[in-house]
Amino acid sequence: MERFANSSILRLLDANANRAREALRVMEDYARFVLDDDELCGRLKEIRHELAVSTQVFIQQAILCRDTPGDVGTDNKTAGELSREDIGHVVTAAGKRLGEALRCLEEFAKIDHPSTAGQIEAIRYRCYDIEQVVARTLHPHGRMEQVRLCVLITESACRRPWMEVATEAILGGADCLQLREKELDGKILLRRAVEFVQMCRRHGVVSIINDRPDVMMMAGADGVHLGQEDMPAAEVRKWVGPDKIIGVSTHHIEQARQAVRDGADYIGVGPFFKSSTKPRDFIAGAEYAKQVAAEIRIPAMAIAGITAANVDQVLESGLKAVAVASAVTGRDDVRQSAAELKSRLSRAYNAAKEI
Repeated sequence: MERFANSSILRLLDANANRAREALRVMEDYARFVLDDDELCGRLKEIRHELAVSTQVFIQQAILCRDTPGDVGTDNKTAGELSREDIGHVVTAAGKRLGEALRCLEEFAKIDHPSTAGQIEAIRYRCYDIEQVVARTLHPHGRMEQVRLCVLITESACRRPWMEVATEAILGGADCLQLREKELDGKILLRRAVEFVQMCRRHGVVSIINDRPDVMMMAGADGVHLGQEDMPAAEVRKWVGPDKIIGVSTHHIEQARQAVRDGADYIGVGPFFKSSTKPRDFIAGAEYAKQVAAEIRIPAMAIAGITAANVDQVLESGLKAVAVASAVTGRDDVRQSAAELKSRLSRAYNAAKEI
């Protein structure tokens, strides 16, 4: 083992190696116990192991130079260090502490061991990337926690004018509406989206635009819903910022996990049943919904083929929110259809809270 000559530098290296390992452990445990994300947890654990290997060159000697009682910084605390508002602040602080510690290790290791400094530099860049992944998971939009019934508005699926149908769906209990018009050209879609958003705002419900983050931003909607073939949620998040809602359609558990990593605020889970609105050659069904209910921490709503007659099967899977189209918009009594679904969903949600 090569030796470092300066005991002061060794104390500094020891302190920052400890800081870096501790910060990695905080982030790793967040991925493990809060996100239940095995892949992300594994990446953080691997980095922690690589840091241990790269610091072997000085760590044993540095520990011998440790002087905790004589460290003038031990009692030097700010008020912010002694409290954290929530999990997000805990994990964010750990990410920043990690970067700072690695930078100190890298710079001071250059004095006696440039090759070790190079290894730590590579680790630092990897940590910047993983800090971004973790940051995307920290602040899901709280409004989606309250949504039980989302109604998809497509003019061709409405028996009456779409605005009338949308209003009646809200009056029946829909807490979220999604404008889903795949065939309209951009100019007409934007004009309709502006009307849609204004109507949702008047009634205090969440407004989501399907597929089009550009239209969502221009119309001032609350959020956008993305399919698996659309732009990745992580890229959309860079553009729309932290305050807009992003939903992602998912069909198996790895897509759900990736949606969480990408910063989605909620996911669609399905197809639960066969659907005449959007026919598919596969059914994800109740088994996938049960996986989501057991593992995924962000809000999830079942979709496809759901009606008042079969919604109890959805509720049995553990999910407490649904997205529907023709089951509401294709009925003569839109308000009553929405109200019946909402009543069942609300009872199941309230019963779950009492357990």
